[in-house]
Formats: sequence, structure tokens, C-alpha cells
Amino acid sequence: MSTETLYRTLAAASSTDQQQIQTGTSQLQNWERRPGFCTLLQSLFLDTSLPTEIRYLCIIQLKNAIDKYWRKTATRTIKKDEKDAIRSRCIDCGLNEPDFRLAKQNALMISKIVRYEFPHDWPEAVTSIVSHLRSASQFSTFPLRLTRALLILLEVTKELSTARIQRTRVSLQSAAPAVLQVLGRVYVDKVQTWVNFLKKGGNDEGGALESIDQSLLAIRVLRRLLIAGWECPNRHTEVQDIWNILCSHFEEMLSFVKDETSPLHMTVRRLIEKHLRQISKLHLSLARDRPAGFALLPSSMDLAFAYWNIMNLFSDTSGTQTPIAPTQAIESDGGVDDEYVSILEFLSLKGLLLLRACAKMVFNPIQTFKYQKAEDKDEKSRAKDLIKRTLLNENFVRTVMESLVIRFFVFRPKDLKEWEEEPEEWERREEGEGDVWEFSVRSCAEKLFLDLMINFKTLLTQPLLHVFAGVANLQTSDTLLKDSIYGAIGLSAPVLEQTLDFNKFLTSTLGPEVQIQGPQYNILRRRAAIMLGQWLPVKEGLNRPLVYQIFQHLLDTNDPSNDQVVRVTAGRQLKNVIDPFEFTVEPFEPYASTILDRLMALIQEVELGDTKMALLNTIDVIVTKMENNITPFADQIISLLPPLWDQAGEEYLMKQSILGILSALITSLKQSSKRYHPLVLPLIHSSVEPASLTSVYLLEDAMDLWSTILSQTPAPISTELLSLAQNLFPMFATASDSLRKALEISDLYILLSPHDMLASALAILSPLVPLLHTLKREGQGAILGIAELLIQSALLTGGVDALTQLTSHLVYSPGSTALLPIILSGLSDTHIAHQTTGPKRHQPPLDPLVETDYLTILSRLALASPALFVQAVGASVPDSDVEGTMKWLLTEWLGHVDNIGHPERKKLVCLGLTSLLSTGEGWILSRLQELMGCWMEIVAEVCEDEDGRDSLVWRDEGGGEGETAVDGRRREVAFRDPVHTMELKGFVREHLQGAIAASGGSEVFQARWVGDVDRDVLVEFGKLGIF
Repeated sequence: MSTETLYRTLAAASSTDQQQIQTGTSQLQNWERRPGFCTLLQSLFLDTSLPTEIRYLCIIQLKNAIDKYWRKTATRTIKKDEKDAIRSRCIDCGLNEPDFRLAKQNALMISKIVRYEFPHDWPEAVTSIVSHLRSASQFSTFPLRLTRALLILLEVTKELSTARIQRTRVSLQSAAPAVLQVLGRVYVDKVQTWVNFLKKGGNDEGGALESIDQSLLAIRVLRRLLIAGWECPNRHTEVQDIWNILCSHFEEMLSFVKDETSPLHMTVRRLIEKHLRQISKLHLSLARDRPAGFALLPSSMDLAFAYWNIMNLFSDTSGTQTPIAPTQAIESDGGVDDEYVSILEFLSLKGLLLLRACAKMVFNPIQTFKYQKAEDKDEKSRAKDLIKRTLLNENFVRTVMESLVIRFFVFRPKDLKEWEEEPEEWERREEGEGDVWEFSVRSCAEKLFLDLMINFKTLLTQPLLHVFAGVANLQTSDTLLKDSIYGAIGLSAPVLEQTLDFNKFLTSTLGPEVQIQGPQYNILRRRAAIMLGQWLPVKEGLNRPLVYQIFQHLLDTNDPSNDQVVRVTAGRQLKNVIDPFEFTVEPFEPYASTILDRLMALIQEVELGDTKMALLNTIDVIVTKMENNITPFADQIISLLPPLWDQAGEEYLMKQSILGILSALITSLKQSSKRYHPLVLPLIHSSVEPASLTSVYLLEDAMDLWSTILSQTPAPISTELLSLAQNLFPMFATASDSLRKALEISDLYILLSPHDMLASALAILSPLVPLLHTLKREGQGAILGIAELLIQSALLTGGVDALTQLTSHLVYSPGSTALLPIILSGLSDTHIAHQTTGPKRHQPPLDPLVETDYLTILSRLALASPALFVQAVGASVPDSDVEGTMKWLLTEWLGHVDNIGHPERKKLVCLGLTSLLSTGEGWILSRLQELMGCWMEIVAEVCEDEDGRDSLVWRDEGGGEGETAVDGRRREVAFRDPVHTMELKGFVREHLQGAIAASGGSEVFQARWVGDVDRDVLVEFGKLGIF
């Protein structure tokens, strides 16, 4: 690999011919691990005579290679001498690079190296960059070097400030004062240069533009450095000095751009605005990340008030309380460029966020586990007191609340224009979730308003209610003012629910108001839906029939005032009305059909996937809450979903919503849902096919629906539903995240169609049994639960003959170890571990709960057919004799009984052990004393009643109201379980008598087996009245 060869390869990779691109790219990937590759790339990058495209590809390849192979822990890491060579040239070449794109990528590359090597392997990295910055700032002959030094410092500061390693952050903090000293001087000098030019004029316009670009780079670095470089910025004089300078610059720069009629050229104006944006981001970041430091910095409270003045200026210039007709709103642009957020709007938004951050300092301070010194605690206390006393005093809080409601909640002409032109997009943006509110002045104002209402409830409740009383009537027609005040009342629902008689307002004002026809009454209709969605979840006893009537009306397309925004908002908010626990079906039922019709028509009308999903979620909640009362409306809901599924295409979130609705609908319809299987099963099949791309996105939701269908489907199973089970087996083999749900579905299939699933027992068990070695306790329990249910189902459907067939699969599995050999091997290893004591005691390999599950399987087999059980044990351990195997197995079996906590499991194990008496073998009869101890313990546990009745013997009294199909099947299996049909005392007596008879009578039995039993044990056992 030579320089010339590498150049030709890079030329091929950057050509327009696809074949050459593939060949060149493949060759570069092969070379990137070779020693010297990175050095050659850098050498080509340094050659300014080469085409820019080649050099650009060089630096990109170099940056990516460093990202992969620079770490010491990377495979085929770059050698030390090559690293040294790259480091020695990277900064100088970046300082002299005229092309910004290339300089930017080189700066990013340097930042990655610094991230890995500073401070241990490259301790002088930051010092070197600062030295170049100082040198470039002192000599104006080469202004490019200063710009590039600032660019490199910016990328390095970005990289180090986001590091998670404490060592890196500490190193940045140690270097921060030296960086700030030089950087601060550069920033101040450059700002002074272009400010003087703007104020006084001059001939060097190019120099002024260059200075403003350089000061912008400097402030971008400062913004990050001041946050990451000092834990407590208020304690350091150098930070206080630059803070004071920035505050004065903030005011001075704002004076240049706050007037829209300023004569400044747009390019200069935008650059100054970028300075202001950076400074305001610094203010907000300090308030959030260094709250006490921000509050205690000089003039910080004055800064907060300055932001408040900016917000008032913004509301004066772009807000309005004057109703504007829709046509006027379309014709007016509100003085705001649609493609650019004005600087006043941006700063107002940051100001609102800053006030929220100040309120959080006082009322919700950040909790941390970090050790705090007395000085830290004192500063937090002083900061909190300062904010409460200076900023959040009663007068200012009341003023802020009133201004937020009257000035910031009100719609602007721009909002009304967007409502008319893009109603669906506007509605989606207004209902944005997550942190979207941080990018909207009105949404952020709502958050701040709610903070103040919660924390100053006593102070603000009455003023708000007073303003509300002035507009809460049918005579006030100022719709924009009403909307803003109603919005405040809706937001305050958790605060006002004990103070405001909302039911009276609903009946006397809101109900009649949504029927008024007039200009902009669509705004009030939208607000009515939102208010109801906010109040219904927090206020009990409201007039719900009237609420449902209102929503039915708001969803009516025949009313001209119900535009798309009104109807979609009503559709969204109805979910919040239906969802609360207080909901009952009866008041909603008369309106359900019309509301569902209109919701489904609205889903067909809207185009955005997010909106469709929101409306589908509302239908989902309605279906869930109405339960079996949804039956009359099921056909109309189901008919909507398949076309929506086809329309969704690759919008998988939409398909997830559809699957969720189907699941809720089938749960509500119970067994009558079977008639919809032809529509639903193909959707499941397409979503769970192993080779299908759809399964990547829909598998979990499809399996939830699949499980629901199996739970609600009555027997017999259909061919289509049974064939779907074939998709389970690949899930077993991969042991993926879907395994738990696949096991649950398998369980449901066995309950629904035991005969068919027993025929597939080998296909089920073969991939599952090997997973017992790798899964955790919960997964092992689920697999063993499947095996146990198969054993029970075999006995219930085909008796011992069916169990014999199943047992053959438990003993032998082609290509893998079967279940019984794994169980016996695990129990054997555990038995051996239990025989060790003292310091050399071994830890048993089996978890006690897993051992209980193992013994449960053995007990089921022994109880069903002792002879078959003994035969299976012998076949599972072919290298040992049955008697020897049974001896250690019984020792472990009997020894584990005390560790079983569940009474039903304990009784089952006892029944299994007792049934072995019928074999008449010495290995069981010689354990009579241990068996008696087991019988006494378990009989005492399950026969606690005075009459001595076995409490685990149940009588099937039928299913209760609301029993699902699967509940009935589980009930049938449970009530036919020997644990719940066999009385323990009688079972023990019967098998003891059989053992006595088989041994030749009582005298022989006494002499041969009972004689070895401790007399005290015999006495206690005799009290049971069994023997």
C-alpha cells in the first residue's frame, strides 16, 4: 500500500461510477486495519494540491478509523508511533486549512483523539490549542489561523464536556481557567471590534464581519466551557468577570436587533441574533445544571427580570387580544417569518424556561447522592432564599400569572393562519407530547403557569377565579380572551377541583356555549373538549351524560363550526374522559353508537399516522371500558380495521394500535369473538412469521392478541387457529425475547386442544428442554410447567396409554437430551452436593424452586403409573441399576419435602412418593420411617379443620360470572387433579394396606419393615388413625 495506490483507491471511491465506488470502498475497508494506513491518509489530506473531494474523503476515512482503532482496547489498535505522527501534524494542518468543510472534519478528528488521550497520553493537547489561539489572536496577519483555532477548541470542548468518565471531566475543569483567560480576551476584543464598527462606522467592513464570525465561535466555546469547567461558577472571580461582560453584551446586542425596522443588513442581523441565542442558552444551562451557582452569580436576578421585559415586548408585538376573522388571519403573517423564529420569540421561550428553572430551584431542587460540603448546603439555602425574596415574591408572581393568561395563552395571527391552512398538522403539534413544549412559547407558558398555580395556590386561586367569573357567561363574545382563560382553568383542574363548582359552569355555560354559531367559536369548541379532558379525571360527580352529549356534538361533521381541529381534538380528549376509574357504561351507552360512528369516520378522514393512532387509542379505551357491552358495536369497529391495516403499509405503530384494539375487543366479546377469527388470524400470521420483516415490529403485539384469542376461544379449536401453532416452534429454538410469551401461548394451546398438542409434544419439548441449562429460574419454571401440563393432559384425554406415549418423548429426544435424563442428572448432582459438609461443602447446582419443579414432574409420573415411572427412570439412567438410582433419588426426594412451601406442591410430592409403595420394592419400603414423617407433616398441614377433612380436596361448583373460556378449562384441569380429588389420609391408608397385603400380611410387614421404625415415630403416626 503506497501513497499512489491509496490515492487511486480514494479517487475510485469518490467517483460517480457505482462499480468503482464499490471496489474502492471495499479496498479501503480492507486497508483500514493495516499499519500506516492512517498516516498515509493524513499525508494525502495535507497535500493541498489534491482535489478537494479526495482530501475530504481522506479526512472522513481518517476520522472513522480513529473512532474504531485509536482506543487501546480496540482490536488491531493503531500503533504508538503512528499515533504520535498523527498527533504531531493534526493541529498545524487544521490551523492553515482554508476550506471550512475540511477544517471542520479535521477539528472533529482532533476532538476524538483528545477524548481518548487527554490528559494521560497527550497532556499538552489543550495547552497546545490554547497556545495557538493566543498566538493567532496577537498577530492579525493570518486571521484564518484564529478562526481555525477557535473551531478546533470548540470541537474539543464539545467532546470533553460530554464525557461520562469522571477523569476526563476533572481534567477539563483543571484546564478551564487557562482556556478562559485566553478565550475571554479573544471574545471581548472581537465583540468590541464589530460593535464599534456598527456604532461609529469605518472602512474595514470585511474585518468587522470577520470579527463577528470569530466572536460567535468564541461564545459557542464559552457557553460549553462555563458549564463543564466549573462545578460552582459563582465562587470564581474569572467566571464572575466574564459573566458580567456577557450580561452587558446581552443587553447591548439586543438593542441592535429588537427593532424590526433596524437598518442592519440581514446577514449581520442574523449573526448578532446567533450571539444572543448562544448567550441565552448559557443562561438556561447554568440555571438548570448549576442552579445555586446561577442564582449567586452577580445580577442573575436582574437578568431574570430582563427576560421578563423581553417577554412583554414580544407579547406586545406579536400577541393579540383582538378577535381576527379566519380570512384576515390567512392574509396576515402576523409579522413573523414562517421559516424563521424571531429573536424575541426565541428569547421569550428561553425566559419562560429560565423562570421555570428558578421555580424548580425553590420548590423541586435536584436531588443528588453526591456528598455535599457545608459550603454547598449554605449556597443552596442562600440561592433559594434569594430567588424567593427577589424574584418569586407575591407581586411578581401575581403579575406573571396574569400576563401568562392574558398575553401568552392567547392565539396569535400566525397560529390562526396555520389552523386554517394545515389543521391536522397544527392540531398534532399543539397536542405534542414529551419535551415538545420546550419549543413553543404558549406551551411553555402553560407549564410555567401550572408550576405557579401549584406552588402559590393560596395566592393565585382567587385572582384567577375572579377573572374567570368575568368571562364565564354567554354574553361575553371575546373568544380569544375566553379561550386563554378557559385554558388556565383547565390547566388548574388539580388545584381548583375543591374550589370551583365546575358542574355548575358545565351546565349553565359550557354546554350551551358549544352550540353557539359565530366567528371563531370553533376556538371555544376546541377548548371545551380540552377542558373536559382535564377536569373529568380529577373531579368526581360531574354531569357525565351532558359531557357525552357535548362530545357527540363536537364530533358532528354537519355543524360548520366543528372543523377538523375541533373534531380531532374532541376525539383525542374523549380518551381522557372515558379512561378514569369512575366511568360506568350506562350513562355512555345511549351515545356510544353515534360517537363510535363519528370517530371511525374521522379516522378515515385524517391523513397523519399520529392522528389516526390517537383516535384508535380512544376507540381502544372505549372498547376496554365497555367490556361485554361493546358487542352491539363490534361489527362496525371490526369492519374499519382491515382496510386501515392495508392503508397503514409500513407504518407499524398504526398496526400496533390496530392489534391493541382487536385484543381489547376480543377480551370484551369473550367466546362470541370466534366469528371474527377469519379476519383476525391472517393479521396474526403475517405478524409472527419468522421470515417476515413485519415480525420485527409487530411480534409482541401480535402475540398479545394471539394469547387473547386462545383465552377466549371455546372448544373445539378451528383448523386455522391450530395451524397458527406451527409458528411457535421457531421461537423456542431461538430463545429470543418472545420466548416467555410463546410459552404462555403454548400453555393456552394445550388447554384448548390437548389431543392435538400431545401429538406435537416432541416438537414442543425438543427445542425447549436444552434451554433449561441457560434460562433463569422464571424461564425454567415456565418450561417445566409446559411439561407438567402435558402430563396432566395425557392422563385426562388418553389415560395411561397416552401417558406412555408422552413418557417415551420425555425419556428420548432425537438429536438432543430429553427432559427426564436432564431432571435426574440435575437431582443427582444436587444430591452429591448435599452429602458434602464443612469447609469443602459444595453448592447445589439446582435452585430450590427448580428442584421442586423437577420433583413435581417425577411425582406426576409416579402417581399416574408407578411401574411406568420406574421403567422411565431406568431408561433415563441406562448406566446404573434401578435400585441404586432409586435409593439416592428417594434420599433427595424425601429430604427436599421440607423445602417446599406451596401446600399443593407438597401434597403432590407426598402422593407421588406414597404411590411408589405399590411397587413392593425394598428401596421404598425401607424408607417407611421417613415416609411416616412426611405423612405426619403434610397431613397436619392440609387437614387443619377440626373434622380432619383434607382442605385441598375441592368440589367443583361451576364457574362464576365473567369466567372466560380459558378460566373454565383451567378450572376443569384443577378439579380433576389428584391433588384436589384424592383425600390424603385415605390415599396413604389404601397404599399401606396394599403394601401389607403384597408383603404377605401384617405380621410379615411388621417384622420386615415396621420393626426398623423408631417407636416414637410409630406412636405419633398411629395418632393419625391411618395404620
